[in-house]
Amino acid sequence: MQVSVETTSGLERRLIVGVPAARVDGAVDSRLQKAAKTVKLDGFRPGKVPMSVVRQRFGQSVRMEVLGEVMNECFYEAIQQQELKPAGRPEIEPKSLEAGKDIEFVATFEVFPEIEAKDYSSIVVKKPVAEITAADVDKMIENLRSQRADWSVVERAAADGDKVNIDYLGTKDGVEFEGGKDEGSDLELGSGRMIPGFEAGIEGMVAGEEKVIAVSFPEDYHSEELKGAAVEFKITLNSVSAKELPELNEELFEAFGVKEGGVDAFRAEVEKNMARELKNATKSRIKNQVMEGVLKVHSDLQVPKALVSQEIEALRGQQMQQFGAMAEKLNAADILPDELFRDNAERRVKLGLVLNELISAEGIKADADKVRAALEEMAASFEDKDEIINHYMGNPQQLQQIEGMVIEEEVVEKLLEKSKVSEETLSYEEVMSPPAEEADAS
Repeated sequence: MQVSVETTSGLERRLIVGVPAARVDGAVDSRLQKAAKTVKLDGFRPGKVPMSVVRQRFGQSVRMEVLGEVMNECFYEAIQQQELKPAGRPEIEPKSLEAGKDIEFVATFEVFPEIEAKDYSSIVVKKPVAEITAADVDKMIENLRSQRADWSVVERAAADGDKVNIDYLGTKDGVEFEGGKDEGSDLELGSGRMIPGFEAGIEGMVAGEEKVIAVSFPEDYHSEELKGAAVEFKITLNSVSAKELPELNEELFEAFGVKEGGVDAFRAEVEKNMARELKNATKSRIKNQVMEGVLKVHSDLQVPKALVSQEIEALRGQQMQQFGAMAEKLNAADILPDELFRDNAERRVKLGLVLNELISAEGIKADADKVRAALEEMAASFEDKDEIINHYMGNPQQLQQIEGMVIEEEVVEKLLEKSKVSEETLSYEEVMSPPAEEADAS
């Protein structure tokens, strides 16, 4: 077998493979002889069909079948011979397939990039340091009460924090636009669910009142037609409801898993959960800074288009799940084109390649004790903690996810040792709220 390799551009390779005719012809003859023992044709007893007839009837189809198999086999032999690591499936183009002569085919594919060892001392990490104050606990308790609030219709003007029921009709230059109409819609004022100015325009209205408000869509709105557009909404207010928070009593405490100890035990449980969330948010902030630093260090790394395409499909699939049962009727690529995901996909592929190389170079493996500790921490907020841990331990696929998380944390720790780390004092809320750049990236 003759093999030559060309670099066409970047990570793309062109493999030219020549295969001796004997390899193909021998495989074809062997398969035809085997078929002759069982083939059934009119006028012949089973197994007694002459080879000349078998070759005439089945020779061409068997040859094409063998050619496909031989080209695949030879491709994998060739990449091993040339020590190439394909990223994605090759495009195989036959050049010469004439019977009785050596065959030749061309395989075009991308290879994984060579990832060079880098100096990570340029990575700068600000480690957030925060304490949970009594005021933080008070605010969290108010949020928990708000989650279980009841709503009661009131006869007064709508105010921030109220829930209103409205009908609305949106027009642009006097013409109704798609998605700008609804009836009997519930909206909590101050939630930020609607475009700027919409909710504020309802404040002060009373049930039965109609009003026209003028607002503008944001410049980054998802609809091209409505980006930055000045529009009007005709709003009819049907009802106003005020929020009634539940009392701090045994019923509320038990709803959050605190069965005894009263308000003090409830506050302690809330603070314990907040501490766990703070720890996770702190780790997440540190990890994001490390990963951004790694991407900058490897900014010149090329990534295979095939892997980026696979990642785009995965990200698109996740987004399509939001459409529920309607997803089957929609063309995913039309609704969510590749360009929506390309930057994020390239980022994820690049990080994955670099981290895998670091894991290999550092010999990092999932420590059993750390995996167990991660499971216990994850299950700590559930009543049936042991049952959850046992479920993961008995499910190899799910356990592998935890092992992957532990390995990733080990990589971050290794990189932190090489980075410039300083502490940054923040409040609980500041740590729990993602920085603007992280929010924009998500």
